Amino acid sequence: MIKNIFISLCLFISTIGYNQNKPNIVYINIDDLGWTDLSCYGSTYYETPNIDKLAAKGIRFTNAYASAANCAPSRAGLLSGMYSPRHGIYTVNNSDRGKSKHRKLIPIKNTTVLHDSIITIAEALKKSGYTTASIGKWHLGKTPKTQGFDYNVGGTHAGHPQTYFSPYKNPNLKDGPIGEYLTDRLTNEAITFINKNKNAPFFLYLTYYTVHTPIQGKKELIDKYNQKKPTKNHFNPTYAAMVEAMDSNIGKLMSALKNLNLTQKTLIIVTSDNGGLYSVSKQTPLKHGKGSYYEGGVRVPLIINWEAKIKPNIISETPVNNIDFYPTFLEITNTKAPKTQPQDGQSLTPILFNKGTFKKRPLFWHFPIYLQAEKGFNNDTGRDPYFRTRPGSTIRYGKWKLHYYYENNEIELYNLKDDISENHNLLESHTKKVKKLLILLNDLRIQTKAPIPTKLNPTYKNEHQNESKN
Repeated sequence: MIKNIFISLCLFISTIGYNQNKPNIVYINIDDLGWTDLSCYGSTYYETPNIDKLAAKGIRFTNAYASAANCAPSRAGLLSGMYSPRHGIYTVNNSDRGKSKHRKLIPIKNTTVLHDSIITIAEALKKSGYTTASIGKWHLGKTPKTQGFDYNVGGTHAGHPQTYFSPYKNPNLKDGPIGEYLTDRLTNEAITFINKNKNAPFFLYLTYYTVHTPIQGKKELIDKYNQKKPTKNHFNPTYAAMVEAMDSNIGKLMSALKNLNLTQKTLIIVTSDNGGLYSVSKQTPLKHGKGSYYEGGVRVPLIINWEAKIKPNIISETPVNNIDFYPTFLEITNTKAPKTQPQDGQSLTPILFNKGTFKKRPLFWHFPIYLQAEKGFNNDTGRDPYFRTRPGSTIRYGKWKLHYYYENNEIELYNLKDDISENHNLLESHTKKVKKLLILLNDLRIQTKAPIPTKLNPTYKNEHQNESKN
């Protein structure tokens, strides 16, 4: 009897110390949220007061990037801490997207499932004593439970919901009352998880389906934005309603953490998996949107908050990438890195806590496949009317960004400090800079064993320069 009491007391004491040393982590991913789609990033049409408060009390990054320009590869990069060539996921479904006659090369085959051999950040944190939950979109296989998550609410291989209103027709989400809104429901599920696990460290991967298509919002909010004057780039009242509902739910989640006295024990991240959908919300001054490796497709909002740990109202211009969260989470939780798995990211702790040095390094994107243009695509923002992206690699180093396209070995060079819209190709005037960046790019391709498409497509017809968009 005394022995059992002693053991229980020891476990209790160890749990107290454990909670003090290991913070909770809440990673909130908004699907397809563009760089300009928050009030604190300049929007005067969308209203996001709760996220704005988080930004005012933490760090807002102006040069944050997703590791890919669309959903699945970006999420794979986040969870693995590795660039796309290492996990093999480049897009959703097949890699030969668009019409064959417009594709000069045979693309590299795509992977659609994150392989179980990859040790995710959730698996690493579980070994460090964390309870883990994936609530919302998964998109990397049938279930996140094979990748280190104890709980799965609503996560399937699907990339978007059939509807935002119950009944949801989601095998991993029990239907709520008729008309229940999906974003509300996922928040309630997240709060339930937090309440159940408030006494031990937890990792909550809250991946709202919103603001991905189908564009569906609550009627009262749509009516509100129908009465509000739109802007040139932000003009869709239903999308605005989705943004506000998302923000309100994040406010509700923050209130729950505050009521449980967990705000000083919880690291909170709010970001997006890729750029905004061009036809729904333009990201000007950034070029293009989701699916493109111009800035509009990969630059994303990023806010990090940790009360009493991170100083308030900080703006960081340092280029960072979502693969950086893997080493960041390992460091702040005192978790050992997997010995057999490379890490392409770099811990953000020097930026978060203003201690140490964050080493300057190049950021790298590799896309050896095709992604067709979306409905509503504007050729003025891209390279041609048929594809958001053709096979290529991109590198950013400091203020410089270089695009390399494999079909015709074409190169584009931009000075993002002077030309954030990537309108002025400086290839001819900065040959030394091009050479230096090409060396860095080649080193990264070798390092990650990036496959390069070289086989010609026999059905290709060189007519895309002359055909109309239709």
